[in-house]
Amino acid sequence: MGDMMVEKISVLGSTGSIGKKALKIADKLGILVKGLSVFNNISLLEDQIRCFKPEKVSVFDEDAAVKLRNNIKDCRTKVLAGIDGLCEVASLESVDTVLNSVSGMIGLRPTLCAIDARKNIALANKETLVAGGSLVMNKAREKGVSILPVDSEHSAIFQCLEGCHDKKSLQKLILTASGGPFFGKSINDLKNVTKKEALKHPNWSMGDKITIDSATMINKGLEVIEAAWLFNVSPDDIEVLIHRESIVHSMIEYNDNSVIAQLGVPDMGIPIQYAFTYPDRLPSIVDKLDLSKIRNLSFCKPDNKIFKGIEICKSALKIGGTMPAIVNGANEEAVKLFLEDKISFLDISNTVEKAMNHFKSNSVASLDDILKADKEARIFVKENVFRQENKIC
Repeated sequence: MGDMMVEKISVLGSTGSIGKKALKIADKLGILVKGLSVFNNISLLEDQIRCFKPEKVSVFDEDAAVKLRNNIKDCRTKVLAGIDGLCEVASLESVDTVLNSVSGMIGLRPTLCAIDARKNIALANKETLVAGGSLVMNKAREKGVSILPVDSEHSAIFQCLEGCHDKKSLQKLILTASGGPFFGKSINDLKNVTKKEALKHPNWSMGDKITIDSATMINKGLEVIEAAWLFNVSPDDIEVLIHRESIVHSMIEYNDNSVIAQLGVPDMGIPIQYAFTYPDRLPSIVDKLDLSKIRNLSFCKPDNKIFKGIEICKSALKIGGTMPAIVNGANEEAVKLFLEDKISFLDISNTVEKAMNHFKSNSVASLDDILKADKEARIFVKENVFRQENKIC
């Protein structure tokens, strides 16, 4: 992993919740922001450009990029567009670390470009490792690049492992999950839940896609895949526990049955800052955890019959090859359909399961293999599952 504080960064997904928090932290720590990227939120991006004066920014939506160029004619910042622009911002020569916090599969290609350009990665894009785990980790090793986790759970495990001198003594990783807005609900309770209800996360403020993933528990399944790649452990050595308070962010268990946990208020500031300052720790903008005010820390096993996401993702990881990319692509498409009010909440996990059962896994030799699997999974969801749902209606 890295050995000195980040000095110059690109932030991919700079107008999302993690991107905005990262820019606050960069400003506080005196880290120079050289590159920014967004999907299409050019009004906030313009504010960020005027504040941080980056060399280059990228807007994925080409029409929005044209508008932004007109809006910032008085600035020196160069505006790029599309996937090529995103990759260029991810591999800027002046940058030492790239924070990837874009949402979805779009994040994989810029991660690989950044690694090729020998940039360290502060990773907050799950899909990078879910769909491209072997490719990304092999390339990072080959290029001597650090991948520092920014997800609160993976950062927690990373921090707990700091004191582990012998990885053979590690027994298991324990990922905590809030349980989302529907913890304790029955199948009948979930049949008619609305988009508005599913987007009400009890503890975290996140984008729509990841909030729905949290409600289905698929988010935690994706985190199991991510953890397996980041920490080189098998899926059977990763346990998930529901922890409603979101104070214990994750734990590790040693073979002597000692359990080490990382605690903090539910705020992404700690994992973001630790990725920027590792191995050092500096004063944070995050509130202190006042343990005297906490009356309860509860833990229980997830209901894998109602919330099938964890077991689906573990199965995909065990099958290997392109199967995690298929599951990820099918889930992204199903969540999109749910957010468009085209399928029900329970249809999301059922759809992902159908896709996993429909496809055979192929080996992954290149990015194209992953992108092909992802595309086929999305087509399957749109053409088969969605049409079937409409016929039933």
